[in-house]
Amino acid sequence: MPSYTAPTQDMQFLLHEVLDVTASGIPGYDELEPDFTKAVLEEAGKISSEVLEPLNMVGDREGCVLENGVVRTPKGFKEAFDQMRDGGWTALDCDPEYGGQGMPYILNTAVGEMFVSSNMAFNMYQGLTHGAYSAIHAHGTDQQKQTFLPKMVTCEWGGTMNLTEPHCGTDLGMLRTRAEPQPDGTYKITGTKIFISAGDQDLTENVIHLVLARIPGAPDGTKGISLFIVPKIAVNEDGTLGEPNGVSVGKLEEKMGIHGNATCVMNFENATGTLLGQENKGMRAMFTMMNEARLGVGLQGYAQAEAAYQNAVEYARERLQGRAVTGAQNPDGPADPLIVHPDIRRSLMDQKSFVEAARALVFWGANLIDRGHLLGDKDAEGLISLITPVIKGFLSDRGFDMTVQAQQIYGGHGYIEETGMSQFVRDARITMIYEGANGVQALDLVGRKLAQDGGRHVMAFFEMIKDFLKENETNTELKEAFLDPLKQASKDLQAAGMFFMQNGMKNPDAALAGSYDFMHLFGHTILGLMWAKMARAATAALERGTGNADFYKTKLATGRYYMARQLPMTRTHLARIETGADPVMTLSADQF
Repeated sequence: MPSYTAPTQDMQFLLHEVLDVTASGIPGYDELEPDFTKAVLEEAGKISSEVLEPLNMVGDREGCVLENGVVRTPKGFKEAFDQMRDGGWTALDCDPEYGGQGMPYILNTAVGEMFVSSNMAFNMYQGLTHGAYSAIHAHGTDQQKQTFLPKMVTCEWGGTMNLTEPHCGTDLGMLRTRAEPQPDGTYKITGTKIFISAGDQDLTENVIHLVLARIPGAPDGTKGISLFIVPKIAVNEDGTLGEPNGVSVGKLEEKMGIHGNATCVMNFENATGTLLGQENKGMRAMFTMMNEARLGVGLQGYAQAEAAYQNAVEYARERLQGRAVTGAQNPDGPADPLIVHPDIRRSLMDQKSFVEAARALVFWGANLIDRGHLLGDKDAEGLISLITPVIKGFLSDRGFDMTVQAQQIYGGHGYIEETGMSQFVRDARITMIYEGANGVQALDLVGRKLAQDGGRHVMAFFEMIKDFLKENETNTELKEAFLDPLKQASKDLQAAGMFFMQNGMKNPDAALAGSYDFMHLFGHTILGLMWAKMARAATAALERGTGNADFYKTKLATGRYYMARQLPMTRTHLARIETGADPVMTLSADQF
């Protein structure tokens, strides 16, 4: 049976030594003192390991069931959800005006990682609700906020996002769901949506659906899409529940993973909805939810890798197999543990070095979101917009790869369901697909984000690396192992961007054929920056003198591994990009 222990020490290191949150000047960050965050993280870790993790395999094996039009979640989910709600965990970073605790987003991110690592399918119910809350909070009227947010903050009501339809996924301009205006200012919503995560469940009293639809006469394409609030059960003016709305579950999808979360076909038949935001501006409102979700999906990718890695390490320490080539390490036993073998070490170091850097990246991203929201920092908003497709695409790609490597440590036992390793692989796989498949993330990065605001944000990223290198150029502990590799990776990333500029206008395929490699090149470069920042903090701690020297020495050794063994992949990705479109586009469609 798998187990999970929250990595609270590493989170504290990031919050207080790498990001130095209390000194950042962001409103609310002054409350994030080490003792406070430690208490919050340890309590969240306790719930994760004692309440959520034991239900992870239960959810995987039982799945959800559709009975008489209502989705039944796996055994124990309802009680655990009540415990999460009663403990205030669903309200951690929500607006106090609507019953939230008003903590910064970065703290919610740290807590969310634990919940995802321990039970990803379960956490999606509150995660989708949080996203719907954010969209209504940003774009709703005062009446809509007062009506819906208090009970979404407490998760007495759930929330969803309804985009995809049977005939269109990423190309939302093709959607057919209709919204007919009514004399009272409401709309009648009719259409079918598919792949709706947490579309229905028995955990909350009501489900508040955010639905993309087209008003008659609206412009074609995405410019004619509006967003609507459509409750499963109508809400009366006094906030009480009324009659069932025209919302039903057509079926539950049978999936590869996340079995504990209900993925629904949703049917809307003259369901009453209210406009969220402006007519024909639905994509703008929905992207409030989608951008949060994409950061969350990147987190899911590495959080599943973290859980898989923890179990792989324990197995490698305990499983006796073969002898070390340098001599017996367990002479009193019949064989040595797996962890003595170099190739097992390589795999574990791949996993460990990725997870720790990915965590640093997502925490940094959450910090940028807080800067944007709480300080109105437009540069921070531009930078997080630029790197969101990298966070989502690269971290979910590599996170899945790491769960496969963790499963491989087990050999044949990893292929047996009772060890639980298969579930990490299967659950992680969806992260590469939903909230915009990773190929689309790469196209968004190269086709839109690089040129956003005249390329100001990507240039700011290069300047950030340049400034970091200059600030630390006299640090001999960092130079060879961290600064020099980071400088080379930054050069590779700039060279790739220059290739797109020189070739993309005359042959757009030359840029788009290299977009996936560029996303990974960018991802490795950012993780290199994260490792350099962590190395600086670790060396500073060792210089100050600390009773926990082993933690910092381990951190430095792990970082050196990434910089030496993983960061050089930027050269491979650059070489692929510079081949242009011809190798990709040569075959005609009928030659495949």
